[in-house]
Parts: sequence; structure tokens; C-alpha cells
Amino acid sequence: MSTTRGLEGVVATSSSVSSIIDDVLTYQGYNIDDLAENASFEEVIYLLWNGRLPNRSELDEITKDLAANMEVPKEIFDYMKAYPIENVHPMAALRTAVSQLALYDEQAEEMNEEVNKQKAVRLQAKVPAIVTGFSRIREGKEPVAPKKELSFAANFLYMLNGKEPDETSETAFNKALVLHADHELNASTFTARVCVATLSDIYSGITAAIGALKGPLHGGANERVMATLSDIGEVENVERYIRKALDNKEKIMGFGHRVYKQGDPRAKHLRDMSEKLTKITGESKWYDMSIKVEEMVVGEKGLLPNVDFYSASVYHSLGIDHDLFTPIFATSRVSGWLAHILEQYSDNRLIRPRAEYVGPDKQKYIPVDER
Repeated sequence: MSTTRGLEGVVATSSSVSSIIDDVLTYQGYNIDDLAENASFEEVIYLLWNGRLPNRSELDEITKDLAANMEVPKEIFDYMKAYPIENVHPMAALRTAVSQLALYDEQAEEMNEEVNKQKAVRLQAKVPAIVTGFSRIREGKEPVAPKKELSFAANFLYMLNGKEPDETSETAFNKALVLHADHELNASTFTARVCVATLSDIYSGITAAIGALKGPLHGGANERVMATLSDIGEVENVERYIRKALDNKEKIMGFGHRVYKQGDPRAKHLRDMSEKLTKITGESKWYDMSIKVEEMVVGEKGLLPNVDFYSASVYHSLGIDHDLFTPIFATSRVSGWLAHILEQYSDNRLIRPRAEYVGPDKQKYIPVDER
């Protein structure tokens, strides 16, 4: 029996949701560059779940349904207020709250295509409200109710800050949501599919996926990127800081990718947004530092930036707390998780791989008093 560490290169399933072929990322056959420049996040959600872009009436309907389902049960926010806030990472709060949502959904245990799509809408809608609600609660503020007339992206920023975002911020955040929506069979998506392949419920699948995304080798990388930039502090410190890290063989977060060989196609869109937003905020140093770090890492190690690297300075420029970066990733990626979960349910087979045994052999039990 042969093994492959990390299942690298192993094809574990068939899927129509997204693809990475020759370093090109597509959602249901649409190039990510095309969608990032033109699509709303609501269109991308519909595309991922239905295999095609919506017409006007379908887009209006899903937009209305998402806005109408954003409010979170008061009991969940009350529970958050009892958290030991200073010790709770927002991803842990999100993981717990999504699991709790099932307790307030009378259809949580029903298993048919129509009901699962209804639950998908509710989950997609409520995740941003949970993330922003927790952020406000830990600041001693009350959660902000969504506005039904706002877009998904605008509502997130409104619920976070209590004021409607300007057009530039809304556009940037919408693009970030589109770019993070799905990414083939990544660790969290695989986790979600393994979970629901047992015919567990959709809430369990999303909770499991959030747990996988939380790790710094997956969704947590963007938070670590901003920590690095904050440690560097100023452009003139980049060379000394990165040189020391390279000499010490330390991992520099936000670079390299197991799948892409010629670079992450999402990175260029976030690089452009970073340049634009840091200029608007008068803090171009974050973009300038990022560019210099990229030059050194590419030059020394040949590693290209991935989606996490420039998303850090984008979110920072939008005034978002650094430990909310990964929950924002989840806010977008739940659309892809749900698409994969729905696909798994539609043609399910239990996912049960084997392991090569490398432990001791032919052991014999010895009574405890003789050991």
C-alpha cells in the first residue's frame, strides 16, 4: 500500500463547482479574472450553487432572500456576551455560533434538496451577521441589524461599523468576497465533504469546515501576514527583517501554494486593491512594504504571493481588526462549502480512505502487575 503525505496530487472526487487547471481558477467554468472584475458576490453565490449565472429576476430573488435572512437569533448574541471575550478568537466564536444556529432551525435535521438549499441561504446570510456581531459585542457595543436594501458586501461593512460604506470600500470588499468564494478541494472544503458524506447535517459540515479554516496553514495565514507587516513597521525595515527570517529558515506567510506553480491568479487583484486602498487611507506604507517583501521572497526563494498576502493590507485598509481576517475568509468561503456540500449530497458515497500501518507488530498482552 503506497501513501502520499498530505494527499498531495491525489484526486479524491469529481466536482463541477470549481477547477484549477494550468494555474487558472474557474467557478463553474468562469475564469476568476472575469468574475472578479464584473460579478457581484450574490451572482457568484448563485453560480456556485446552481451551475449558472442568474438572470435578473433570479438575482433579485437571491439578493432579497440573503438580506431577509441575515438576522441572528438573539439567544446566540446573548450567549456571546457571556464568553470570556479576552480569550476568544473570532474563529472560535464563529465555529460555536454556527453550530448553535442548528438549534434554532426547525429544519436542521431534514434531508432533501429543497430544504438543504433553504438552509444554505440561511447559513450564508447569517455568517456575516455572526462575525460582525461578535466584533461589536467584544467592544461593548450592540450588534447592528442589517439593511435589506444593501448588498451583501455593503451589509457586512455596515453591520461591522454602524455606517454605510463608501462605494470604493463596497467594491473592494465585494471583489475580495468573489476571490475567496471557492478553491477546489482545499482542506476546509474536503473537511466539509467528509463530514456530510456520513449524511450528517449541513450545519455540522459548515462547523467542521470552519474548524479546518481556522488553522494558520489555511485561512489563518492572512492574519499572520498582517502580524508580519506590523512587526516590520516601516519600509526601511523590510530588508533587515526578511533577511533575518530567510537566514533562520522561518516560514514567511502568504507565499507559495501547493497547487499553483506560476502564481496564485487571485493575488494580482488583491495587489491592485491594496495599492488603491492604502493610497486612499494615506497609509501606502503597507502596500510599499508588501511589494518589497514580495521582491525579496521571490528573488531569494522563488515563491510567489498567494491570495492571503495582499488580502491582509486590503482588510487593514478597510478598518477591519486583524483577527477578523480569517472570519471574513469564512464569510466568503461558506458559499463554496455549501456548493460542495449540496453536490456531495446529490451523489453521495461515504469518504473512507485507508492508512498505511507503521506501528509495532505481534504485540502480546501482559497483565498489569507483570509489566
